[in-house]
Amino acid sequence: MALPVATYSIVARDAETGQLGVAVQSYYFAVGSVSPHAEAGVGAVAIQSFAKPSYGTQGLRLIREGASAQRALDTLRENDANAGYRQSAMIDTRGRVAACTGERCVPEAGHHIGEGYACLGNMLMEDGTWNEMGEAFEAAQGEFVDRLLLSLEAAQAAGGDLRGRRSAAVIVVNAESSDDPGLDVLFDLRVEDHEEPLRELDRLITLKKAFHLNSRGDHHLRNGDLRAALRDFSLAVSMAPAHEELVFWQAVAMVVAGYRGEAEPLLRELFDISENFRLLARRVACSHYLPDRSRQALEESLRALE
Repeated sequence: MALPVATYSIVARDAETGQLGVAVQSYYFAVGSVSPHAEAGVGAVAIQSFAKPSYGTQGLRLIREGASAQRALDTLRENDANAGYRQSAMIDTRGRVAACTGERCVPEAGHHIGEGYACLGNMLMEDGTWNEMGEAFEAAQGEFVDRLLLSLEAAQAAGGDLRGRRSAAVIVVNAESSDDPGLDVLFDLRVEDHEEPLRELDRLITLKKAFHLNSRGDHHLRNGDLRAALRDFSLAVSMAPAHEELVFWQAVAMVVAGYRGEAEPLLRELFDISENFRLLARRVACSHYLPDRSRQALEESLRALE
């Protein structure tokens, strides 16, 4: 049974990195579970308006097997008796784009294809909103994921879904596949039900960036590159200063690097928030997570804080 997903979305390829992405916002609940699909080294797909999720899974399969984005979309529509109700866009790793708005989609409905991207929408407040999305994407600066979000913000500013807004999602994958989802999928974030889904999605994107830096700092800390660890942990905290876990690992790295005077007030504040942070610090210090010398430095700092 097809799902009546009225929404607006963008599929795109970043010309500099080759990253592939899809972003979407809708009044439909949990649009991220239905509309956006992407696979590293293959392509990205958006399916909406009485959405049939197999357009995503089968579209990516066809591209993976050698079809262009256009051929993949044509094949799916040729075998779909209800193609006229659907709206879809696809892009492959070569930046080839395909998009179609079925003749039975609810107005205002349409799409715009640009160089390496496609924007589409249905049941929108204003005609031509998809063109404004494309203009915003082309004019945007910064990281690829942020440019995708700016395209959705342009649609929202133009009136968006005539029913309002409820959910949003973004997926960004690498240009090539390593067969490791941890490396291949850069962003896969959803806002299922929220009064301001794009604002919440933006917050989650920032947190994802911060925790990526935190993970990178963790790698440097475990391997003894303290300068790199401090750099990445500090950047992570600067992006999400209210997140206690990020502050915790920054403080641990500072202790290990010899900055006890700066680190211990941070740890004391965390311990005041929750004794579980003190317990976590003790367990890190007695585990083999850190090299022996680093563990000893942390143990000394914890004794001073007792």
